[in-house]
Amino acid sequence: METRAHHVLIGAFTIGVFLLALGFVLWMSKSSVDQRFNDYEIVFTEAVTGLSVGGLVQYNGIKVGEVSALKLAPDDPRKVIARVRLDAAAPVRQDTRAKLGLQGVTGLAFIQLSGGAPESPPLLPTPEHPVPLIPSDESALSKLLASGTDVVTSINDVLLRVNQVLSDENIRRVGATLQHVDELSGALAGQRQDVATTLNQLAAATGELKHTLNTLGSIANSADTLLREDARTMLQTMQKTLASVDKLAASTGALVDSNRGAINQFASQDLRQVGPAIIELRETLRSLRQVSDKFGASDSLLLGRDQPKEFQPK
Repeated sequence: METRAHHVLIGAFTIGVFLLALGFVLWMSKSSVDQRFNDYEIVFTEAVTGLSVGGLVQYNGIKVGEVSALKLAPDDPRKVIARVRLDAAAPVRQDTRAKLGLQGVTGLAFIQLSGGAPESPPLLPTPEHPVPLIPSDESALSKLLASGTDVVTSINDVLLRVNQVLSDENIRRVGATLQHVDELSGALAGQRQDVATTLNQLAAATGELKHTLNTLGSIANSADTLLREDARTMLQTMQKTLASVDKLAASTGALVDSNRGAINQFASQDLRQVGPAIIELRETLRSLRQVSDKFGASDSLLLGRDQPKEFQPK
């Protein structure tokens, strides 16, 4: 009986030591795990469709942790709080931002961290936030889901328009158009020689027109050159004439200025005698004209022209 009691005590003692050792090992392992990771919280103001516990957390495309918990914000159910456990070596800083992303075509969501300038200080716990809070940005996934209704509506409108375009009447019209095109192609194929002749004539006419245009261009250039030269010569002549007139006007002005006294005396005294002199000159000219007329009438007698013929009896 006593022997059996000793065996029970020994077995209980052994089991207790084993449990203590196991607990110590688990505690040490947990401490080492906690020292290698840091917890952060991310508040999303959008639906986190496709994100679940254990989801991937990346920093600029590199895995740095996973999602450890998801819950709604107690003060605002429109917000979602995601607790993430990140590698202690991850460079999480105060300007680090988080947003949702999609993993390929699987539809699973993950958290993408970005930012973290070298000069920005590390993100550490504070009395207000014992678990550091990483700000979030609206993701392209959220924008896509928010505009999903508009996209579906637009697709429906496009399908309706496609159905209208592909109606039976339009299909018949397209078939008739294709038939007309086929008939036209056949007619052109039958008149291939005439078409070739017409094209050759058109090419020849085009060449002649080009030659004519070149000739007209040469004529225009020659006329332009001639007009420019004649105009230049005319302008030079006009300039010389104007210069001569200018000199003559200047000389006349100087002459008038130098003889102004004599001109004034002539205008005041001698011009009064010009009138009677002109009247006498007119009378003299009239007398000379009468004498000339008489002299012309007797010119034939003096010169022996138109003398009367003597009568000679037969």
